[in-house]
Amino acid sequence: MARILTGVKPTGTLTLGNYIGVLKNLKSLQNEGEMFIFIADLHALTLPIEPSILTKNSIDIACFYLAAGLDPKKNTIFLQSSVSEHAELAIILQNYLYMGELSRMTQYKDQSIKLNQNAIGLGIFAYPVLMASDILLYDVDTIPVGEDQVQHVELTRDLANRFNKRYGDTFTLPQPLVNKVGKRIMSLSDPTKKMSKSDSKGDIYLLDDEKTIRKKIMSAVTDLDNTIKYDVNKKPGISNLLTIYAALSDCSIEEAEKHFSGCGYGDFKKEVAEVVVKELVPFQERYQEILSSGAYKEALEEGAKKAKAVASKTLLRVKEKIGLVTL
Repeated sequence: MARILTGVKPTGTLTLGNYIGVLKNLKSLQNEGEMFIFIADLHALTLPIEPSILTKNSIDIACFYLAAGLDPKKNTIFLQSSVSEHAELAIILQNYLYMGELSRMTQYKDQSIKLNQNAIGLGIFAYPVLMASDILLYDVDTIPVGEDQVQHVELTRDLANRFNKRYGDTFTLPQPLVNKVGKRIMSLSDPTKKMSKSDSKGDIYLLDDEKTIRKKIMSAVTDLDNTIKYDVNKKPGISNLLTIYAALSDCSIEEAEKHFSGCGYGDFKKEVAEVVVKELVPFQERYQEILSSGAYKEALEEGAKKAKAVASKTLLRVKEKIGLVTL
């Protein structure tokens, strides 16, 4: 049975983009293999974050996983920080990646532009090392990721290959899985930028109420020619709304275009808003029930035990390969 791993970083309020890109597809994936699903709370420390916000976001994501239909009996759902092997393997693997490779990573380069060089923490630079550890600990075959994370999986494969050539067969080489529809949901206020947790006008947050969701979609930036056609270069706003509709309606972009042929922008937006509301309102109800019952706690505790049982075997294998004494 194939192993699948995915994680979400608790650095902000999750958006519709996170739901379409990751959460919505996990329920179907849980029937295709053995799933390891974690909250990447150690990764959240690479930039300043208030402790109370980190705690709330981490709990919310655990509840979101369950509300999305993931069965904790079928899947291993856990906090990254609850399995110390993630950090320990990262300390080892940092010796097998090079400064040049890490400095070419898009995420690091983006942060270098935003931050003063003196304010860039080591964690940002070494982020791909910890991410590689997350993946390689579980001998996973498939990594469902957003388009912007494919580079990290490719670097992980390079690292695994390098290690295997030096020490013999040790790590499984993972493959990225990017959704064909909805792989990149854009901001409603600026459809040239990704929906990214930080734009209150352009982001639809998973806990936005129905009125707010409808208002944001009706206010979405479009264009002036009133033609509903998918063209990310000439019609980014319309293309984004078509992507959202197609992803939540389980149809292709072509089918969505055909469905809205001859439709005005106002009616088009109303129907997009309707499918979003129809998806998120029941999801929010399940979230509230899970949060209030505390069901997420048992799921995380049991998940950490199962994850640690697998991760500890991989770490022991690595230690023995490189010559560390294990007692």
